[in-house]
Amino acid sequence: MNWYNLAADTLLVFHLGYVLFTVGGFAAILLGGVRRWRWVRNFVFRLAHLAAVVLVAVEALLGVLCPLTAWEYSLRLAGGRTDGAAVSLVARIVQRVIFYDLPDWVFLVMYIAFAAAVLLTFLLVPPNLPGSSVDANAEL
Repeated sequence: MNWYNLAADTLLVFHLGYVLFTVGGFAAILLGGVRRWRWVRNFVFRLAHLAAVVLVAVEALLGVLCPLTAWEYSLRLAGGRTDGAAVSLVARIVQRVIFYDLPDWVFLVMYIAFAAAVLLTFLLVPPNLPGSSVDANAEL
């Protein structure tokens, strides 16, 4: 394996982490709201989570290829792949987990709906605002 493909694999694993943060973070916020986990109301976590989700939705609205995907494919091409496909077993598995062959409009609808659902959690499980002495957890 050459360095380009190793860098592409590393980037792909980072991309998977991004996906897990957005999807897993959403699940944690919902579950944490029900179970009264204080950490899911952390303002910095919630703002970072919202920004990560909205970034993907905006990219889809603008028709922009995810920069992580574009960078990974560029690295694979530089590493000698003519199709930009993964080389290693781990990369092929991760690609199957995070990439699906569906029409672009399906992803657009899913990303916008997901961003709206994450925004809704700010009402259902409100974060604790910085400098506020009010614990939003007490509202449940």
